[in-house]
Order: sequence, then structure tokens, then C-alpha cells
Amino acid sequence: MLIHYVRGGNAYLPELAAYADFLQGLGHQAQIHQDSASVPGDAAVVWWLCGRVPRHAARRFAHAFQVHEYASASVPPWAWLKDRAKRASQPQPQYRLFQNAWVRARLGFADGVPCEFRDMGIASAFFSAQGTPGSPEFDVVYLGDMRRLRHFIPLLQGLEQAGLRTLLIGEPPPDLHPVLAPLQRTTLTGTVAHSAVPGLLRRARFGLNLVPNQAPYHQQTSTKLLEYCAVGLPVVTTDYPWVRAFAQAHEARFILLPRQVKDRAQYARFFATQLDHAACTVPDLRALAWPRVLERLALWHTLGLRP
Repeated sequence: MLIHYVRGGNAYLPELAAYADFLQGLGHQAQIHQDSASVPGDAAVVWWLCGRVPRHAARRFAHAFQVHEYASASVPPWAWLKDRAKRASQPQPQYRLFQNAWVRARLGFADGVPCEFRDMGIASAFFSAQGTPGSPEFDVVYLGDMRRLRHFIPLLQGLEQAGLRTLLIGEPPPDLHPVLAPLQRTTLTGTVAHSAVPGLLRRARFGLNLVPNQAPYHQQTSTKLLEYCAVGLPVVTTDYPWVRAFAQAHEARFILLPRQVKDRAQYARFFATQLDHAACTVPDLRALAWPRVLERLALWHTLGLRP
């Protein structure tokens, strides 16, 4: 069987490579499409990574088994309104996947379409990077959406004031360059290949997980936190519901950033005294490796790909 994945947009979607590898192991194939126009009209399975699914595009595959996957609810601004509009306007598929129960409840579909949950997984390269020899060159590393750093400039300035070295993996938006340029102890990698990320993470002592305590971010899986843990990094994180629930479920201990800190001097005092490996427990997340996450999906049986 050939499954056609329609991604749309430029979001970081490591699950696409995981799906392709998993299907190949079952003797099937995946084809990734940036736009549904390149999906052949006789496709048997069309798997939409939502986004909005245009009704006219879905009608073109009326004979196909269509899957709608929601790895996230809508993001601000107007997140709640966008989710409501999505619920009202999306065409009905044969199956839905949601990252977790909160995402399903937030989107609120109530049409009886079969569904299940598919959380984020971790690529094997991150586990392979554990125990890489050498002394870390940086105190903290940040991996993730660089636009999010707009909300955490005082924190980055506090790291600088505390004399700590910071590695930022990715390319910041243009408006952040003038803000980051004065930070002498901060290094930017620019855009890097995904295969290079595990080695870059191992160049630091701690992973920095910066997630706003607002919907939908505060109830969704932090992929970068999973990847920090997979390479063996202790984690410094903002304090929000998902990260507390995750730590409890996996018997992890993270360094939680205080919620009330607002300026660089307060952050500097925090980082000067609280970066302690002894305060952290890095969980064993091998159960979250992509093959193990995907093999648990009942959808494969529905599609007839597994007995």
C-alpha cells in the first residue's frame, strides 16, 4: 500500500520520516506532499496533517480512506476561534488522530468518526548521542521555535549577565537579530540539518525548554524536551501543566523557572545559583522511540496493514 501524506506549510514534522520508516518495515510506502494537488486522483489512502483541509480537495479523493491528524490545536492569536472554525468547516474523514485528549477536547469534534491518540516520538539518533565524550562548551542550549524567544529576551539577557554560555539552534526571525547581537556569550547556529541536532545538544550542560503557559502550548508535548532527555541532558524549563504531568509520569526532575521572574537581574540571580545537575533526574524515554510509538496505533489494523 502507498499512503499519501499531505503536510502543507513548513512546520517541523519529524513524524513524517518516522511514518516512512515504519511503513517500509511493514512492506509498504509513504509519499510526502507539500500540496494535495500532487496526490494522484486514484490514491487509496490520503493522510492530512491538519491544518485546514479544503473541502474541494477532500472531494477529489471521495473514494479514498482519509485520515486527519491533529498534532496540535490552533495557536494564538484567536486560537479558540480558529479551532471552532476548523470544527465547523473541516470535511469529515474516515479516521482522526489527536496528539492527546486535551487536543481532542479542544477541537470538539462530535460526529462519531473513529479516533485515537498519537503522541510525539523520538528519533533513534538522539538515543545514540548519549554519553558522547568531551567537555561541554556551553552551559545551556535552546532548540525549538526561534520566534518564541521574543517572549524570553530578559531570560537570555539574564544568562548573559550570569556569565553563562548559551547555544541557540536554528535561525531567528530578522527582528530578533538586533536583540541577540549584543549577547556576547550567545552562539547562533543558523539553520542546521536535523541529523546534526543530537551532536549539537551534547555540546551543552543543560537543555532549555521555553514554553509559554498558555493554550495550546501548555497542554501539548514539548518535542525538544523529549530530545533533550533522549541525549541525556538535564532540563531547565518554564513551569506549566504539561511539563509537571510529564515529570510525574516519567519520574523525572527538572529545574523549574520561577513564574514571577520578569527582568534580567532576577534571571541572572536564578541561573547563578540554580543550575545544579544534582537537582535533575533525566528519565529513560526509550519507550517513546518512534517505532514503539507508532507500533501502538490501532489505525494500522483498520487499514489492513497489520493482522
